[in-house]
Amino acid sequence: MGIDPGTNLLGYAVLDIAQSRLHVVEIGVIKMAHLFSHQLKLKCIFEKLQTLIERHHPTELAIEAPFFGKNVQSMLKLGRAQGVAMAAGLTKGLIISEYSPKKVKQSITGNGNASKEQVAAMLQHILKVELKAHTFDATDALAVALCHHYQSNRTTGGKKRYSNWSSYLKDHPDKLQ
Repeated sequence: MGIDPGTNLLGYAVLDIAQSRLHVVEIGVIKMAHLFSHQLKLKCIFEKLQTLIERHHPTELAIEAPFFGKNVQSMLKLGRAQGVAMAAGLTKGLIISEYSPKKVKQSITGNGNASKEQVAAMLQHILKVELKAHTFDATDALAVALCHHYQSNRTTGGKKRYSNWSSYLKDHPDKLQ
């Protein structure tokens, strides 16, 4: 599951990966501009994400890290939204990973300074889906999910890693003669 945190719009995407095949299960935004207090927005984020997690049963949640801006109040609110989204995943037992906006763009387009339009276009090409009806908050969340998939595979090369020889030999008894 990928999350692009926000307090007025929070993008989310659920990506299913089975035998190297990628399938977009659900993509959308949680709209909160109508809620008048920040606390109500945080409650909404927590409850909606819990519902999505219960519906789709993801095992991991990847979230975009807040970038440093000039408005301290905006950063504080965004950090709270990110924290609540992470708490929603943690309370459901999900593994949480965090990626900078630059890392997400680099993973999807090869350019850490790519525009949101370029990221969305590349996602359409890679995932063979139509994304024109979705906002950039939703496509950014999908990009975070795909970035996490790429980074997870790069870390292990798609193969199980072993910390010692005895673990390896336990899984490969045919190698011991």
